Amino acid sequence: MSKKLTSKKDLEYLSVLGKDSVPQKKLEVFPNHHSDRNYTITLTTEEFTTLGPINRQPDFATLQIEYVPEKSIIESKSLKLYLQTFRNEETFYEHVVNVILDDLVAVLKPRRCKVTAAYAVRGGIAMTVETEYQRKK
Repeated sequence: MSKKLTSKKDLEYLSVLGKDSVPQKKLEVFPNHHSDRNYTITLTTEEFTTLGPINRQPDFATLQIEYVPEKSIIESKSLKLYLQTFRNEETFYEHVVNVILDDLVAVLKPRRCKVTAAYAVRGGIAMTVETEYQRKK
């Protein structure tokens, strides 16, 4: 029974893992050793923040990324640092969620990817934004 586990070669393109790092827009990936099957990876953070585009007040969201990988898997520390870059961005919820999806699809080239942001109540209204990519056959 052969297992496809992590090798030294899998780590050669990872520059932030295991090092002190600052927020950056660089998303890093490592090889998917199980691309022969569909499986879902779900990443969730309750610490996603942006700023309102007019009042510059912080907006807080629980962000969930769910994807079915093809050849690459996102390295979670690089994702954390990438998400931190949005803390000082003045933006509408709908825009940032779609930008995150576009950036993930560009680096991962997944079979499927969905990004959901459940924002906390502001002005008496809570909002959830969900956007999805599905690779065309």
